[in-house]
Amino acid sequence: MNTFDLKVIACDKVFYEGPSSVLVVPALDGELAVLANHENMVVAVKAGELRFKDEKEQWREAVNGIGFVQIMANKVTVLVDTVERPEDIDIARAKAAEERAKERLRQKQSLQEYHRSQASLARAMARLRAASKYKKI
Repeated sequence: MNTFDLKVIACDKVFYEGPSSVLVVPALDGELAVLANHENMVVAVKAGELRFKDEKEQWREAVNGIGFVQIMANKVTVLVDTVERPEDIDIARAKAAEERAKERLRQKQSLQEYHRSQASLARAMARLRAASKYKKI
């Protein structure tokens, strides 16, 4: 089995560090799959779901915020603002965040505030989508 070193980091924790045989992340222009000995690159990541196979060849999933992936010399680093397991998502809190973001988007705001509201809405929707796979909504 060909593997690469994977490190998934959020601003408050290291989510995963170890070998992996495949990583799939939500890039800006679609999903990006990374295998061992992938070409070196840096790719922007949007809010969504990432998944990877761990050292036991078990698929692990996570809901991530915005960030980037660096692939360099068979080492992959995913650096995002937030990352959490789908089963840890508080559905009521995610729904409230979605409503707040929608309300902010309806209001007149600066371009920077508009983009921040869009990012909040995308993160809330990704959390709800992932949670719906594990819990009844």
